[in-house]
Amino acid sequence: MKHPVDVHVGKRVRHRRWMVGMTQQQLGDIVGIKFQQIQKYETGMNRISASRLWDIAQALGVSISFFFEGIEEEDAAATGAKAEAEKQRGDLLADKEALELVRSYYAIPEAQRRRLFDLARVLSDVA
Repeated sequence: MKHPVDVHVGKRVRHRRWMVGMTQQQLGDIVGIKFQQIQKYETGMNRISASRLWDIAQALGVSISFFFEGIEEEDAAATGAKAEAEKQRGDLLADKEALELVRSYYAIPEAQRRRLFDLARVLSDVA
């Protein structure tokens, strides 16, 4: 059975990999493993060792703590009324189109990104 922490860390690896535009093959090549192992890490099927997590963090340009961010909220949501909202948010982040949108959004220069954000907020209020 998958441990919830392994699943969470795997999701964070996948999200960060997508954000930097890296394939599983590329990440595997950088850390010296096959892409199939990256797949297993990202699904939580295999637990990531401390040294491997260190290598992955360096390859993705984040600190190790990045992979554990939000884990407390997930634990609280699983036992409370927020469980469904958290599940939906997690499903959204698993959507390739949503991740591509976020990656594209952060590629926009800061001033233009702020205006786009304001526009999106106005449009979502209207809908």
